[in-house]
Amino acid sequence: MSLVFHRSISAFLTACPLWLAAQTFTGNGAAIPDNGNTLEIPLGVNGLSAALDTTTFGLEQVCINIDHSWISDLEVSLVAPDGTVVVLVSGQGGDSDHYTNTCFRQDEALSIVQGTPPYTGTYRPQGDMGLINNGQDGNGEWLLRVLDLYPFADQGNVLSWSITFGSDPAAPFSLSSSNLPIVVINTNGQDIPNDVKITAQMGIVDNGPGNLNHPTDPFTDYNGTIGIEVRGNSSDGLSPKKSYTVELRDGTGADFDAPILGMPSESDWVLLANYFDKSLMNNTLTYHLARAMGRYAPRTRDVEVVLNGEYIGVYAAAEKIKRGANRVDIAKLQPTEISGDDLTGGYILSVDRYEGPGSGFTSPFPPAENGNGQSIFFQYRYPKPDDIAPQQKTYIQAYVDSFETALAGPDFMDPGSGYRTLANDSSFLDLFLINELSRNVDGYRLSSYLYKDKNSNGGKLHAGPAWDYDIAWGNANYCDGSDTAGWAFQFGDACPDDGNQVPFWWQRFMEDSNFVNAVRCRWDELRYNVLSPANVAAYADSVAALLDGAQQRNFYRWPIMGTYVWPNPEPVPGSYAGEVQELKNFMNARWAWLDANLPGTCATAGMTESLPAGLAAPWPNPFSDAIMFRTTATGNIHVKLLDALGRTVLQGGPFKGHGEVVRIGTPENLAPGPYLLIFRDQGGSTASFRLFH
Repeated sequence: MSLVFHRSISAFLTACPLWLAAQTFTGNGAAIPDNGNTLEIPLGVNGLSAALDTTTFGLEQVCINIDHSWISDLEVSLVAPDGTVVVLVSGQGGDSDHYTNTCFRQDEALSIVQGTPPYTGTYRPQGDMGLINNGQDGNGEWLLRVLDLYPFADQGNVLSWSITFGSDPAAPFSLSSSNLPIVVINTNGQDIPNDVKITAQMGIVDNGPGNLNHPTDPFTDYNGTIGIEVRGNSSDGLSPKKSYTVELRDGTGADFDAPILGMPSESDWVLLANYFDKSLMNNTLTYHLARAMGRYAPRTRDVEVVLNGEYIGVYAAAEKIKRGANRVDIAKLQPTEISGDDLTGGYILSVDRYEGPGSGFTSPFPPAENGNGQSIFFQYRYPKPDDIAPQQKTYIQAYVDSFETALAGPDFMDPGSGYRTLANDSSFLDLFLINELSRNVDGYRLSSYLYKDKNSNGGKLHAGPAWDYDIAWGNANYCDGSDTAGWAFQFGDACPDDGNQVPFWWQRFMEDSNFVNAVRCRWDELRYNVLSPANVAAYADSVAALLDGAQQRNFYRWPIMGTYVWPNPEPVPGSYAGEVQELKNFMNARWAWLDANLPGTCATAGMTESLPAGLAAPWPNPFSDAIMFRTTATGNIHVKLLDALGRTVLQGGPFKGHGEVVRIGTPENLAPGPYLLIFRDQGGSTASFRLFH
């Protein structure tokens, strides 16, 4: 029996060797570079006699000891021998000192994001350690990677670090199914940079309304090659959940157009992280309202994303703002088009940050607040800086300068010589209402788009499309961004020292009685439908219901619910329902303030723009089955009738200016209520009349 017993023990040890016991390996320390370079400390691991998996044996724990006087500057990651990277902690702890015996386990209930410094003890990491237990051989070189995200300030040192392997391995969070489409991206081991696109693969599972989607399902929407890069902005370093720009590519690497997620065919798309916006809907809400007002704004779909096998949360898949028939519908401008009507469009600009020589031009007109010498910078968006010809640069800069000169001049309200001869003021007033209702702290001054078509297509400067509203709707604790009273365009009054100020235009517009009256008239048209608290609440509730399961997974992956994330105002709601209610509460109060404080008056049939020469006001008002007007205008007149939701219900023209009465039959079964009749003459001048049915 003794021999049998010993043979049994020997067989057991052969089948289940001693690697079942926990094994800890300790690494050295090193100084953390304070110049923007990354520190990588190697640690050789050997003696592990089995591959790393999620059930029997694998990585269990990582511990760090770091001496640093401002630990939120640090991003600390673990790199496995096969190149898998897991972020342990990034941007946490404020100005606290040191990580002392700080350990990370995937099965820990408390995330490091939810913890309170000093971080002594055990926490769940920001990344997913379970991804390392992917069947790889754990023997080899491991790296502790440390990056000071705010160089040339505070210094520090890694004192020591360790990794532990055992029979209680970390298992990754797994997305099993979703009612949202699932976007699966594989970069084939490449890191995603923020300055150039890498080639990767993307598939989308979208089994249709009412059907669950699984990441293992066949790719039903898109399945092919993409270029992808991190979408960078000033707050990018503050967010561990990155936004991405995606370009669809064919087999040769060239970009090509394809429809995705029910949106029109195009090549360029954006995955918006909405990390700072815990309602996950500030952007999509704003674009929804802008489209309902009759303006182009990016179409979106909420999705869940899996990147290199790692679940990274809920994203808004959105159209990238660009020229195109289904985007900003202006003429294509070739580099060879450098004279005549060809030169006059189309162009897309944005008021934005300076991005280096050749990226745009600076306005000669200072912003409304310029006590520190601030200026306004216009970025070339289309054509891109590398593509725009010198003559095109000269033309669009001169055109914007002419617009600003007219607006700043003494006759700025004159319909024949003022700014309206160069700008479509209805687009500016619609953007004004969107920015003011949402109290967008970045509005007017950052990511604020403008576009201009060829002169033969109207050719005036337009404001829009709306873009970048994740810290709008009360979601900013600086520069009065969470206040429901006051004007967003007067940003400089709250933050005069900020380097990015609002152009002088908006203050000047508010000195124009015609513009002010037009804003009030437009508000009166939309205040009880498109821009009403009830409409916004209905949208918010519908999105919250759609995201009910997905948001729970998102906030497990990014455990920030109930905790402060820049620039959330306090108190911070403790639940997703609380975040949605906070959005609705802000809307209610902001709407009431605007309704009480918007200046101007709106006549029953008041014009919202200057009347083209030779055009008489339409009649009757209210109308029933037809609208009539008379014109002796030179050239052709086109008309468009919009309902209260901004939808086009009738288009007509061209009509010649013979002085005869023109009768336009209106569609049957039009809903009673206000309508907007818009006239446009051959030169691009427009007039709008408020009619009732």
